[in-house]
Amino acid sequence: MQLHYLDFDYSDEESGRGTFDAMAAVDASRLPMLIAEIRAVLRWAGAAWGAAGALGDEGDWDFALHAVVEPDAPLQATYDEQRREVVLAPVPDGSLVTVTLTLSGSPAFCQALRGEFAID
Repeated sequence: MQLHYLDFDYSDEESGRGTFDAMAAVDASRLPMLIAEIRAVLRWAGAAWGAAGALGDEGDWDFALHAVVEPDAPLQATYDEQRREVVLAPVPDGSLVTVTLTLSGSPAFCQALRGEFAID
């Protein structure tokens, strides 16, 4: 799947684990498309690698999801792993929303994520 809203930056650790960070800012009318991409990435990760788990506990992957309504009001954003859905608090029409998604994982997870979503 090609991503249009999420543009990931990658960093690696000495341990071999890696982190992918993406930030996207969209107006409320485009938010459903951004949420669909986030949902696709998290659904893939859960289906292919199991439930997200703390990397300190040697889990294969984990994630963090945050959102802000501009100018700087936090917006509740979560991923319900059982329903496999992104849950976002209501956003007023015309608002600009910034969403950040961070994925961290093992070297094998990072390689698979790159291949699945054509991330450089």
